[in-house]
Amino acid sequence: MSEIREKEATVEKIDEIFSEYQRIGLKKDSPTPLYFQLYGLLKNAILNGTLGNGVQMPTEHQLAQAFDVSRITAKRAMDELAAEDLVERRRGKGTHITYQYEPQPVKAPLLGMLQEIESMARHSDAKVLVCENLQAPADIREELKIDLGTKALHLIRVRVRDEQAFGFYNSWTIGLKEDVNASNLKDTPRLEIFRQQGLNITHVTQTISAVAATAELAEALDTQPGAPLISLVRRSYDDSSGAERIVDYLQVHYHPERFQYRMDLKVDELSS
Repeated sequence: MSEIREKEATVEKIDEIFSEYQRIGLKKDSPTPLYFQLYGLLKNAILNGTLGNGVQMPTEHQLAQAFDVSRITAKRAMDELAAEDLVERRRGKGTHITYQYEPQPVKAPLLGMLQEIESMARHSDAKVLVCENLQAPADIREELKIDLGTKALHLIRVRVRDEQAFGFYNSWTIGLKEDVNASNLKDTPRLEIFRQQGLNITHVTQTISAVAATAELAEALDTQPGAPLISLVRRSYDDSSGAERIVDYLQVHYHPERFQYRMDLKVDELSS
């Protein structure tokens, strides 16, 4: 009985770090070996601070259960992490993370304050890939000013217009009074949901840059890995608690041939 309780607690912990989309997303028919796909997920969680320095990693058996892979696959993934000195494996004491996360600066941003364009949401369809309350990576916790262990609403959506995917949306949100489910997001813009739940967005800051498509983004937006994409980071602030605070962090990657971002500035705004 104690072994069952231990497994349930461990699986629950893994569920809080990796979304269901990630846990069932390993592709057995992919040319990329399963162990390398799992290694990539674990490595990203270490490098972005979701799993912090000194934290004990799940066992090979627990990883195999959570990601529905063989124990040999889980062991090879952990061996890869150890070979890169991201973790230390000690017999009888488990595997612990040795990597120390440090925030990386954003390069060459274009900062501006722009309004949310709700009409974009109303005139396109959303395919919701992730809609779960999860533990956020270290950089997101720092952005939202939340402690380790505090959950945030994690959304991943692909927006489609005329049967063509044009945007990959990845967001983390705090301060919502009620749970949000995927069906809400198919027909209702996020800002409207925010208003319905009492969030009062006072202003928005945005950073726009150009990036190369990763394999995940390329598949979602029907383009090639390495192809240029428009990257937009949006921070939304709320003052419903009496003091302004950031409540939503959104990163969007746009297909440049299917999306156009237009800014209409007056002379006073240009000179400021």
